[in-house]
Amino acid sequence: MAETPKSNLQLVAAKAGVSVSSVSRVLNGGSASEGLARKVREAAAELGYVPHASARTMRTGRTDQITLAVADVGNPVYVQMMRTVTGIVAKAGYRLVVSSTGSDPASQIDLVTSLNRGYADGLLMSPLRITEDLVEAMKSSRLPIVVIGTLPADVELDNVRADSATGIGLAVEHLVAQGRRRIALVNGPVDTVPGSARLAGYLAAIERFGLTTSSELQVTAAAFTYRAGRKATAALLGQASPDAIIGANDLLAVAALKELAAAGTRVPEDVAVVGMDDTDAAELATPSLTSVDLGSAKRAKAAAKLLIRRIQDPGAPVSRIVIPPALSVRESTGGPA
Repeated sequence: MAETPKSNLQLVAAKAGVSVSSVSRVLNGGSASEGLARKVREAAAELGYVPHASARTMRTGRTDQITLAVADVGNPVYVQMMRTVTGIVAKAGYRLVVSSTGSDPASQIDLVTSLNRGYADGLLMSPLRITEDLVEAMKSSRLPIVVIGTLPADVELDNVRADSATGIGLAVEHLVAQGRRRIALVNGPVDTVPGSARLAGYLAAIERFGLTTSSELQVTAAAFTYRAGRKATAALLGQASPDAIIGANDLLAVAALKELAAAGTRVPEDVAVVGMDDTDAAELATPSLTSVDLGSAKRAKAAAKLLIRRIQDPGAPVSRIVIPPALSVRESTGGPA
């Protein structure tokens, strides 16, 4: 007959030379001295004993899991975030579960509803689109939530965001200093948080530096993806003659590099190109891509720490953190290789 969980605990207790209650406390995440915890874990490992996860969840109300919800797990920005969050939550004793929700707020609402049934201890969300229904779902959630992205000012939720408007201003300032005057924008959908912010930043910077723009210099890709960027850049080159292109993310900017190369246009001699996010793709591009660093890793780190704090102290004051941008100059605007 198979041993019951109690007899397993007794075996671990005998091996470690401690009481059964001490074993239960350590294996269920309770407080214990470092020496006691080490004895119990070593004994449990030698005996191959693993506490039943669902039973532990019922007893403690914890899953030891944190969920990260992003629009596209293939986007280099989200890859950076996943790497950073994994390390932070692991140190705090949590496993990271990643959910790719796409850009549809309904999918994110479904995720919040599902996780509220007890499948995670906290949720990090990076939504592309913010709707009233999504905000209401997050505000009414029993699950601690931290948003990586911009929220309406009156929403009382922890959030960490980039300063896209200032970031795109840095790109325009850099290009103007090089003598560029016909600066185009290859944007993603403008009904998204980043698309809206980057368009507003672009228009403000164009006005600030006394430049002019037109609808021909502003194209909108169907998505923040490489393939959509190729189509959008082809449309741009068919209707305008820019001397610089800003991609609203690195994938769109790399797509612009490829489309310019296919058209026989030299970069940066004829057209300079700047991306946003400063991901690994920027350094790997040919030529290497000048890009605005929006602090993806810093945002993820700050958000993960906020979520762990929120789990441990539900009554903590709401925090709103803005990560300042920086420009990384590379070959696509005449910088070093």
